[in-house]
Amino acid sequence: MTGPWANRPINPWADAMARRAYRGNRGAGCDAFAAQIGATKSGRLRFTNGAHEAVICADPDLWGLYRAHFSDRMPTVSVDGGDVTVSYPRRRGCYWPDYWAGHPAEVTLNTRIPWSVEIHGGATRIAADLRKLRLRALYIDGGAGRPEVLLPTPDGPVVVAIAGGASNVAILRPEGVATRLRVGGGVTHLRLDERHIGAAGGELDLRAGDYDHAIDRYEVSIMGGANNVSVCAPDKPGVEPCGRWLGM
Repeated sequence: MTGPWANRPINPWADAMARRAYRGNRGAGCDAFAAQIGATKSGRLRFTNGAHEAVICADPDLWGLYRAHFSDRMPTVSVDGGDVTVSYPRRRGCYWPDYWAGHPAEVTLNTRIPWSVEIHGGATRIAADLRKLRLRALYIDGGAGRPEVLLPTPDGPVVVAIAGGASNVAILRPEGVATRLRVGGGVTHLRLDERHIGAAGGELDLRAGDYDHAIDRYEVSIMGGANNVSVCAPDKPGVEPCGRWLGM
């Protein structure tokens, strides 16, 4: 990672999403999905068969529960109350081998309600700007490659969990927020704020800030081994913007 975050746009895909939003809200195009929020008090975004090359963000101006656009690989999307479920067709062999969408999937969430985000079946190249969201939890299982997440200021304890191994992980939260980071299965090249660890076996348990006494805090766990993990503030030197793999 090179180049300070502050010198680059924090949400460079926002304009593209705004251009596509008008078409989606009018219901034009088979790749546009949306739902009314109604009396929904909380939301859950759930990918059941993995997620690949997706942008997840929050929009305070969004009227509905969510808005989504997808590229050539079209999932099934269902809504039950506040639960938004995205299911891609299963593929044999490797996780979506040699697949390049051309444009990432885009899912935008309403900021008026709290959300949980779950990705089951693996995640690769996920860029999530959740700074404006009231986040309850973020779960990824089945392994993760290149997940890049911008976290909001927590409201109470918030769990961020990755299971099945992970590589090239960037988890960025507001500076000074109390955080516990647990890694199981060994880790190479780990960073927690100013602390750097080249390699460690077994289970690692680190804490930043006044974690033991903080009410609003993050509990981050990565199980199954990890390589190249960064948990820090976004304006730290050496941190690049979320979504850099999108070429933005």
